Amino acid sequence: MAYLEITLQVDPGDRSAAAAVYAKYKNPFLDTVPGATSKELLVRDEDVQVLHGFRSAADAQAYLESDLFTRDVTSGLSPLLQAAPEARVYDSV
Repeated sequence: MAYLEITLQVDPGDRSAAAAVYAKYKNPFLDTVPGATSKELLVRDEDVQVLHGFRSAADAQAYLESDLFTRDVTSGLSPLLQAAPEARVYDSV
């Protein structure tokens, strides 16, 4: 099991729009991305995080290079971001 954590700096006033992007692409992510097992939206006062579950770290890395992420998700979120997103891949042992 592996996880991809993407941290997004989104103004509180834009968080509902960011949540809409998350909701729009959650099922396509789960249905079409190889190795995808889960996707959760985590909201804190200081940022928003999207936690993705995968069968392997290689699957997580491949998603970061996929059209779904680079073209669709990124273009939907870009106008809402205050800073570049931080992506981290974790491999569970």
